[in-house]
Amino acid sequence: MLAFFKNNGYKILGVVLIGYALIAGLLKSLPDMGGNMAQTSRNVFYHVPMWFTMYLLMGISVVYSILFLLKGKDRFDVVARESARTGMVFGLFGLSTGIIWSRVTWRELIPSDSFAAWWSWDPKQTMVVVALMIYAAYFILRAGIEESSSRARISAVYNIFAAASLIPLTLILPRMLGGLHPGGDDGNPLENIRLSNEFRVVFYPSVLGFMLLSIWILELRVRFTLYQQKFEDVE
Repeated sequence: MLAFFKNNGYKILGVVLIGYALIAGLLKSLPDMGGNMAQTSRNVFYHVPMWFTMYLLMGISVVYSILFLLKGKDRFDVVARESARTGMVFGLFGLSTGIIWSRVTWRELIPSDSFAAWWSWDPKQTMVVVALMIYAAYFILRAGIEESSSRARISAVYNIFAAASLIPLTLILPRMLGGLHPGGDDGNPLENIRLSNEFRVVFYPSVLGFMLLSIWILELRVRFTLYQQKFEDVE
């Protein structure tokens, strides 16, 4: 993974793909998905990739937590921590874009001064908040342990349980409970909203672009932290 970070090609590709997704997603002629969604369905190019990116980063985080427990290298703990931190940011972006999408979609049915206009307690919405709170507790745990080696070991173990809860909370339970999100009952969410080829040619590049951007952000975070630790050791 760290070797991959040194390759600048993925950064250029990520910028190109996100640029394409922004331009095509806003300007390309697209069919309505039906119902109240209409052209708000364009948000699928930005809202859904946030979740794919969050899963990627949380996956990287738990892998490096396991590697730390196996090999005990401090840099593995750094990557695990910064991956979780960056993953939470993309999770918050996903939650925010979802709230905005819902507000625009249902604007004619729910008055803006109603709490339900912004938060409907949809199972997917609620479970995402629970998952993000579990990861927030990861950072609270780290902040509460002063000794560095103990902090890294205990946090790595906690991170494994946090990652294990992510998929059940955000994918499995929402489908079992139903709700406003596509795929709430069964099947693949993208199949349920009938993602046509016109959408796919923008959606998949957008997902890859945001994933590559997140890796770039993670690389910068890890490099900054490692340099910071090195300077602190010198002092």
